Amino acid sequence: MARPARFDIDQLLDAAVRLGAAAGPAGVTMSAVATEVGAPSGSVYHRFPGRPALLAEVWLRTVERFQGGYFRALEAEPDPLRAGCAAARHVVAWSRAHPEEAALLLHGARNFGRATWSEEHRERADRGNQRVLDSVAALGSALGAHRPKDAERVALAVIELPLSLVRRHLGPGTPLPPHAEDLVAECAAELLAPHPGGPAPQAPGRD
Repeated sequence: MARPARFDIDQLLDAAVRLGAAAGPAGVTMSAVATEVGAPSGSVYHRFPGRPALLAEVWLRTVERFQGGYFRALEAEPDPLRAGCAAARHVVAWSRAHPEEAALLLHGARNFGRATWSEEHRERADRGNQRVLDSVAALGSALGAHRPKDAERVALAVIELPLSLVRRHLGPGTPLPPHAEDLVAECAAELLAPHPGGPAPQAPGRD
């Protein structure tokens, strides 16, 4: 009977997350992961054929775990306004609960070598990204956000705004403030509230 593997994929990817959070994508190498878990390099190569596969898997596992909660937040509330606020809140709450994973995601897929990933990995990433876009578009439709400007407002409320708050704190390594979830939910509610169909007031110009 074959001996069970001492180091499984999740252990190796957990180590890659720690390395990526501490040193960025450049810190995630096959040898660094092996050293982090105390494994021979062969154990890493046995599960990942090369560094591009390692980078792809650590990125995809992390982003898919985040997206799973994001979709649940959007789908749990039948009221679209509440759903949008819950999605914005999830971005911050997940980042607070998983600071290393959130720090890793702030680097972006391109910096994790997306151009060198296998076609299968790129397609997997594209499917997740498209599902996010489709979910946000469906939220916009439910809110009556049919104009391009209104669609941008929805994306700002449930993606860009909460991400910018996370980046502002976790980027330099400072903790998220205790009011962060409430703040992004309040801002999302303002942005997602019904707006008049006519043109928005213009910002005053200089005299």
